[in-house]
Amino acid sequence: MSLVMSFDAVRRLLPQAYPFIMVDGVEELQPGKRIVCRKNVSGNEWMFPGHFPQHAIFPGVLLIEGMAQSAILLLKTDESLVVPEGATYMLAAAKTRFLKPVVPGDHLRYACEAVRLASMGGVVEAVVYVDGEIVAKADLTFAIQEQKAAADVAAVRQE
Repeated sequence: MSLVMSFDAVRRLLPQAYPFIMVDGVEELQPGKRIVCRKNVSGNEWMFPGHFPQHAIFPGVLLIEGMAQSAILLLKTDESLVVPEGATYMLAAAKTRFLKPVVPGDHLRYACEAVRLASMGGVVEAVVYVDGEIVAKADLTFAIQEQKAAADVAAVRQE
């Protein structure tokens, strides 16, 4: 399947950087409504030597991260919303179910449907597929904070 957004375009939009980008490209996009992203899991990924040395399993927390990054892309491609430049994205809640392990060689498809999106947060329903079978699903609630406000909160915590 061809991509509607390449890895380089994804990398420019996401606030995350290597080695924490969990989306390789975007297959489908309906801004503000739905996005389907792709992640190819390789045996050479940085986490496999420790998770687990004798039986490589892609960590569930990174599946959640991939769903969250897909949601960020959905939000950032909705031109009707104004998201502050350099904003901090905070996952507030993730009601998640893991149904099957993900292993090297799997091709993940993250499908996110917007329940509610706003310039300061949102709610999405996300499902992760491997070969058409659901391996994880989540209801994600997230907030967006301007970078200055996030820095103010961090300064207060250090005092």
